[in-house]
Amino acid sequence: MMRPALSEHLPFVGALAAALVASAALIVWGDEYAVSIGLTLLMWVALVQSWAAFSGLSGYISLGHAVFYGVGAYVMVVGWQILPVWLGVILAGLVAGAIALLLGWPSLRVRGPYFVILTFGLAEFVKYIVVSIEAALGRSGRLLIGTPSLRELFGAMLLLAVASTIILYVLRRSRLGSGLLAVREDEIAAEAIGINTARTKLLVFGLSAIIPGMVGALMSLRFTYFEPMQSFSPVTSFTIVTIAVLGGSDDVPGPLLGAAFLVALSELLWARAPELYMIILGVLLVSFVLFAPEGIYGKLRSWNRGEAQ
Repeated sequence: MMRPALSEHLPFVGALAAALVASAALIVWGDEYAVSIGLTLLMWVALVQSWAAFSGLSGYISLGHAVFYGVGAYVMVVGWQILPVWLGVILAGLVAGAIALLLGWPSLRVRGPYFVILTFGLAEFVKYIVVSIEAALGRSGRLLIGTPSLRELFGAMLLLAVASTIILYVLRRSRLGSGLLAVREDEIAAEAIGINTARTKLLVFGLSAIIPGMVGALMSLRFTYFEPMQSFSPVTSFTIVTIAVLGGSDDVPGPLLGAAFLVALSELLWARAPELYMIILGVLLVSFVLFAPEGIYGKLRSWNRGEAQ
């Protein structure tokens, strides 16, 4: 007889397998436009799942993911045509993780809105360091020639999206994840029962930055041009938080639903009402915060529980 613990994972494994099959079909039969939309969707899935691994579980809302994304892009362009692409992507993730540990050591000592403001300020600080370095080198941007094809980038981004999804799934059900959830509920109480909250937060904060760094490296190859103000744009962090709020940020399906919803909405509005896009998106975000703070996934779970009763 199958153990209950194993059977609990079957829906996740089945959904992951179905997503892989659909992605493979898109690579083989999809046109350039469809593959481009799929790449964007996978990018947001990878970014939001990695963000949820820390912020969704701990309750520490970070606006610093833009800096990890930007650092990854910068590492890739600096090493372009010097390092192999695969090594540049890995190095971008490692550098982003190291910077997260460096920034997390002081910033994770504050909580609530102070942490949000601090992560935003640190992200801007790192951005202007890169801008200053580029200005000192006499550069305003870098052009990348001979980058991989769109379908190759799609395949690589698919690996990152799957990796970030598995990390969140495993983390949420691990002892480390339980420690983060305890921090979210009551950090003082978590410390009282013996959880090393400082180490737990710092470890997962560093881990959550690796995937965004690798995503930034791949997207710099997608755009074939690096410009610091664009790559380190705070819009990246705000969009990640928006997707997390829309979908629900504390388990795997939430970021998936939020990313799919936002990408579909973006394509629809940009095509039909581009001047209203940000207004409609803002109204939706406020509405979800007020009336469905648990997100799309949380709302679906509530409806399912209600029908079961």
